[in-house]
Amino acid sequence: MNDHVCRRFLFVRNWFPDKLDSEGSYQFIMDENNLNGYCTSNRCDGDLEKINAGCLFLFDAFFKDSSSFKYHNNINIVDYIMIWLSYMLNLKKNKDGTSNLQYFNKTYINSNEKYKTPITGVEGYTSYKDLIDKKHDLTKVDIKDISKFYDAFKLLCEMYTNFDENTSYCTGCSENANKFVAKHGELKNDSSITSNSSYKQLFSTLSNDYNNFKNYCTSKG
Repeated sequence: MNDHVCRRFLFVRNWFPDKLDSEGSYQFIMDENNLNGYCTSNRCDGDLEKINAGCLFLFDAFFKDSSSFKYHNNINIVDYIMIWLSYMLNLKKNKDGTSNLQYFNKTYINSNEKYKTPITGVEGYTSYKDLIDKKHDLTKVDIKDISKFYDAFKLLCEMYTNFDENTSYCTGCSENANKFVAKHGELKNDSSITSNSSYKQLFSTLSNDYNNFKNYCTSKG
């Protein structure tokens, strides 16, 4: 985790606001130049297709080739992509009662060739689908539980992006740190989180990156 990683997620959050409008609809602001290429016939129509474009954009940003991965060099970024994806899908419910994450996994991750395209330079992983499958079993997770990590992830990124390494000043970091610690405590004491291996991995990633941020701030004085 670093400032550059968080700014990539900020781009996506600007295109895909994480709140519904007053009528319960997504408020997408599509960047056609960056996102339409991920959709059928270079046009993103439905909500899930647009979210899929955002998901693929993030995977390309961090894992597309050896140069992308070498720059970031953190396989755990997959955890944050899954947190973002789960939260966005959980904002709206499927009318037929099925999990949006299960539907998304079947319709896009398992069926879209872009998730199966070979990647290079990420040792031990052959494609985006392989990255997802080896990190998380999406058939055995609850979208509501993964979504619980989103607020903590968002707070952590705000601390990274607001820290000025030249002055060692961080706008709002003290307040965000207190909020993060509170969210961290909620997750730590949630039995639905601590009893699941995938959730424990997400929790570990968040905890380690928060500790890394504190150490980074200390090193800058």
